[in-house]
Amino acid sequence: MSKTNSGFFFEDYSVGQTLKHAVPRTVSGGERALYHALYPARHALYSSDSFAQACGLQASPIDDLAAFHVVFGKTVPDISLNAVANLGYAEGRWLKPVWAGDTLRSESEVIGLKQNSNGKTGVVYVRTQGLNQHDEVVLEYCRWVMVRKKDLDAPAPETVLPDLSKVIPAEQLVVPEGLDFSNYDFALAGEPHRWDDYEVGEKIDHVDGVTVEEAEHMMATRLWQNTAKVHFDVTVRPEGRLIYGGHVISLARTLSFNGLANAQMIVGLNAGAHANPCMAGDTVKAWSEVLEKAETSVPGVGAIRLRLVATKGGEPFQLRTEEGRYRPEVLLDLDYWALMPI
Repeated sequence: MSKTNSGFFFEDYSVGQTLKHAVPRTVSGGERALYHALYPARHALYSSDSFAQACGLQASPIDDLAAFHVVFGKTVPDISLNAVANLGYAEGRWLKPVWAGDTLRSESEVIGLKQNSNGKTGVVYVRTQGLNQHDEVVLEYCRWVMVRKKDLDAPAPETVLPDLSKVIPAEQLVVPEGLDFSNYDFALAGEPHRWDDYEVGEKIDHVDGVTVEEAEHMMATRLWQNTAKVHFDVTVRPEGRLIYGGHVISLARTLSFNGLANAQMIVGLNAGAHANPCMAGDTVKAWSEVLEKAETSVPGVGAIRLRLVATKGGEPFQLRTEEGRYRPEVLLDLDYWALMPI
């Protein structure tokens, strides 16, 4: 018997199967420094202890997406090592801040399966939880991924498609304990625009762009311990290593600072699609659309629902073709909730 792990293939999954992922990871200021160097992230709540403390928190948390990448990376050897592509997200919620010194681990449950018509691949749906050293769930999300079959003659499983919410209701969003924007310093945050200044339907061109470098992507993917073959091994994908979708998410979120500097904390992930592959050399730009606004139970803290679109060219605010397909330059279509001072 081989002692090495070739990863799960589509026929290895069953609905209801639970997976405890290796290896727990203790996060520190090093993750924050590398995260800010790679993207570079500038939201004040995740950059400054004193700013975070003025907003009622004990210190600056680890960036919401950095925590997501750590939790996601744990799942890759069991879920997407033999993936063709990660397809989408739903029902994501950040439930507790992650602090420097916390140890994160991940657990997943298979909630759906569907073999593709070509008989060579199938789609696996999972619900993943990230837990800290106190066994508290700090974040959870669903995702679905296309995975190769190893045995093409393996019978197709019964199709089970999970019933996933298209949008997380605002009342189910969790505002971190103690968060208080009554002493919020807009000058230090970088922009004067508050929750009241945004209108549903408003679109924002974030103007700036970042060219994806092969070396930076490889460093980021290693940082999150994401071992998916399509990100590392060019023999698996001869046309080029696929840029990790989470790398594109973080780049787009960073670019959104210009126009959304006060959308401080991501607390909900409603939906997400990696519309087209991103490769080294592509220049990522981003635009956002305000989809919804809601008050929270915390005075002074508003929730804003945003569509974040990353592209590799083309004009802003162009999403789909006349046939309803994503335009070829669209890389990411992400629907999320963020917290912002009212």
